[in-house]
Amino acid sequence: MSDQAKAYTKLVEHLKGLGLLRSCASVLGWDEQTNLPPKGAEHRANQLALLAGLSHDRATDPVIGELLDQLADPNSVGGDQTAAYANVRNAKRAYDRSVKLPKKLVEELSRTTTLSQHAWVEARQKKDFTLFHPWLEKIVTLKREEADALGSETGVKYDALIEDYEPGATAAQIQSVFAPLREALVELVSAIKESDKKPDISILERKYPVETQKAFSIEAATAIGFDFQAGRLDVAAHPFCSGFGPGDCRLTTRYDEHHFPGAFFGTLHEAGHGIYEQGLNDNDFGLATGEACSLGIHESQSRMWENLVGRSRAFWDHFYGKAQQAFPDAIGDVHIDDFYSAVNDVRPSWIRVEADEVTYNLHIMLRFQLEQALLCGDLNAADVPAVWNETFTEFFGMTPSDDSIGCLQDVHWSAGLIGYFPTYSLGNMYASQFFEKAQDDLGDLNAMFAKGEFMPLKEWLNNNIHIHGRRYDAPQLVEVVTGKPLTAEPLLKHLRGKFGAVYGL
Repeated sequence: MSDQAKAYTKLVEHLKGLGLLRSCASVLGWDEQTNLPPKGAEHRANQLALLAGLSHDRATDPVIGELLDQLADPNSVGGDQTAAYANVRNAKRAYDRSVKLPKKLVEELSRTTTLSQHAWVEARQKKDFTLFHPWLEKIVTLKREEADALGSETGVKYDALIEDYEPGATAAQIQSVFAPLREALVELVSAIKESDKKPDISILERKYPVETQKAFSIEAATAIGFDFQAGRLDVAAHPFCSGFGPGDCRLTTRYDEHHFPGAFFGTLHEAGHGIYEQGLNDNDFGLATGEACSLGIHESQSRMWENLVGRSRAFWDHFYGKAQQAFPDAIGDVHIDDFYSAVNDVRPSWIRVEADEVTYNLHIMLRFQLEQALLCGDLNAADVPAVWNETFTEFFGMTPSDDSIGCLQDVHWSAGLIGYFPTYSLGNMYASQFFEKAQDDLGDLNAMFAKGEFMPLKEWLNNNIHIHGRRYDAPQLVEVVTGKPLTAEPLLKHLRGKFGAVYGL
């Protein structure tokens, strides 16, 4: 075995060990959100801070730097197009970022975000931002320190943090994509408002027993390809998906017996994330080729199954009879046309995760705007509720009555995930472009869905997206899969076509 081959083998061993250590922290994080007693928060924060420090030690071990130096020449691992070089390239990027971060900062961020998430849950329940305000101040301060330590080519703090979620992206690039998208969405929303057609959403507010919702959601998630032998579904304050590694992927949702879409589409959304996690190469766990490409690509999978599939007429052509059997008192007398229109109702709403396909991206743009201002110092944590309400009114024409449906609705800031939000809208664009290509390759997907045939799409995603892991950056992956750079046109084509039909535009 050559010296380079030995170096690569040693690097792989080191990275897989780091992956295992981080997955242990992920299990504790999942348990914190689903099962941890309130009085255990302080101890859990210390546990997670310890693991964060140990992971940082391993991630910044000088041995990794030495191995990466030995493998700097792409030819040492067979060339720059190989999976091995993708692992080296991504390991180098991660190592260079990690060594810039002081261990003390890494531990403090872990400890603070663990405690702040518990404060956020209480603040949201009590509709009282003042309970969360001091934690948000601490988090923003720590994230500014992190951004300063990492630095960015543009000198913009926000860009330093985006790199963790969408490598290579910048706030300016994202804004250049969002601006025309927002203009087109505002125009579409305006046309929909003027339509005489108004779906009867009270259908969705009838009584849907929680246990039946759970069973029906699991049936649908199973049908689209989520493997419950390698995963499970639990309840959390905010829905999420945690992939711990091969054979263990956890989904969470939340239920309201008088709001059917929340849990059902939330479960489909998280199942989409889970199908991606379950589609990664088990043998490459801990390596770039066994990790998701980016958060935007990850969100493309969840948004695709939630909206392009789950809210399609073809999906309900197959599932509506089952839904009527499951919820006879709620929709036994409701025609499928009325139900389909209700689950595709477009109107300004308070909660992002329950927003329709058209206005959803406006929710993201609001958060994108505010968190940039927070990070650069143009917005103080204390002023978040007022500025949120002012911006929300500007975007949606209505003002939140309390902070639980305003600035306290998302878990992201309490978890320190500043820079994450833009990936949702990027994911919507990726999803539409991928779906369009899948339709070209597979034929009439809607005809398949109407017959309950979801595996052709799931396997196409496995073979064209999941299999690559992080071999390509997101923009490269889009071109490899679709032959075109990312564009908002497939998303706008889908929205105009679908909602033009629903609202008779």
